[in-house]
Amino acid sequence: QVQLVEFGGGLVQPGGSLRLSCAASGIFGIRPMGWYRQAPEKERELVARITSGGTTNYADSVKGRFTISRDNANNTAYLQMNSLKPEDTAVYYCYIANTFQNYWGQGTQVTVSS
Repeated sequence: QVQLVEFGGGLVQPGGSLRLSCAASGIFGIRPMGWYRQAPEKERELVARITSGGTTNYADSVKGRFTISRDNANNTAYLQMNSLKPEDTAVYYCYIANTFQNYWGQGTQVTVSS
């Protein structure tokens, strides 16, 4: 059974930083991973993703501020979020892409507010 567990959300002031972690278990091999986010009354949007080979992609809104990385030995992905803005407030969902479907984490709330 594939499971993803997320850590690291919370409340931070504008300009602050947070680091999200996403640990995958029950899946074989190194698979693409990433994060989407969903703010109230908005559609879910891709934030960042990393391929099995380490290639990364980012939403334009987070380029230069967020960095995605991975630890293949532990099947864990990380999202370092710096210079956070109020518009980054959302529930962040990590995923891992398997051959036939994506598996999702439980989501973690990130709130950027003074």
